[in-house]
Amino acid sequence: MTVSPLDHPVLAALLGDEETVRQFSFEVEMAAMLAFELALAEAEAEEGVIEADVAATIAAALASFVPDLEALRRGVARDGVIVPELVRQLREAVGTPASDSLHFGATSQDVIDTALILRLVSVLQRLDDLLVEMVAKLAGLELEFGSRRLMGRTRMQAAIPITVADRIQAWREPLERHRKRLETLRPALLVVQFGGAAGTLDKLGAKAAAVRARLAARLGLGDAAQWHSQRDRLADFANLLSLITGSLGKFGQDIALMAQDGGEIALSAGGGSSAMPHKQNPVAAEVLVTLARFNATQLAGMHQALLHEQERSGAAWTLEWLLLPQMAVAAAASLRLAGELAAQIDSIGVLADR
Repeated sequence: MTVSPLDHPVLAALLGDEETVRQFSFEVEMAAMLAFELALAEAEAEEGVIEADVAATIAAALASFVPDLEALRRGVARDGVIVPELVRQLREAVGTPASDSLHFGATSQDVIDTALILRLVSVLQRLDDLLVEMVAKLAGLELEFGSRRLMGRTRMQAAIPITVADRIQAWREPLERHRKRLETLRPALLVVQFGGAAGTLDKLGAKAAAVRARLAARLGLGDAAQWHSQRDRLADFANLLSLITGSLGKFGQDIALMAQDGGEIALSAGGGSSAMPHKQNPVAAEVLVTLARFNATQLAGMHQALLHEQERSGAAWTLEWLLLPQMAVAAAASLRLAGELAAQIDSIGVLADR
């Protein structure tokens, strides 16, 4: 087993989501960081902070840049962040005198945070697409089986008869609300980070706001004042990720319970057992419960990461790097698995008496 089963070469088939994992790869992160540096140079040229030919020189160097990975490793071990060594390599590639204008007015956190947000654009779209698919699958099950009967259960005991539609609505409606939450979150989360050394953009003087607005526009992000030590946007996102996995965990848990005696639900597939060939284990349903509990646990850590000291915290910031990617992958994996599980339902409930 590797450090993270979410991107394990084998276990990821169960616990991961390939599209989301890719957004947290080194290659995609590097591309996003270079996109920041390019957009910054172009924005500053448009505002007259640097010369247009200097920005063109920077753009040409970035287009062909190949990082020295071993030097980046040593730099991270020394500096605690990739950007100082990356900027050193980029300035070497750009050459003098244009190199002095690369990264002008920015700080490491601007690069890394904005690179994260650029990748979250695709992550949010992936989550929304999967939510749409899951809602549609549940609506299809409700249309096909909704009038059938089930025994309603409260506190794990038989209560009164309900319809299949009653239970499916309890699975579907939270997902519809999560889509609305995602749409509300999107413009607040997908904003540029640009504050410079201590959040004041001191090197840009009166042109600071204009450069930031142009930078955001070039990157396709919203414009916002710096948020170096204000991590509530990311905590809100983490909360949504945990809500998604929690709702899907309830779906999985219900399916697993209904499959216990085989009388309430029929599934077309299940997991095999090495010791009991007759079994069909509800693997996808079980993993939905696992991922719900995993994200609920990680959410506490994201709330700990809200505690930045003064204008920037290395400790709290690094904690986010450990937690948020795994939470995003877990949420996407949950939606993928839930969709597969819904497609495996051949029958649910019993026909109502005529």
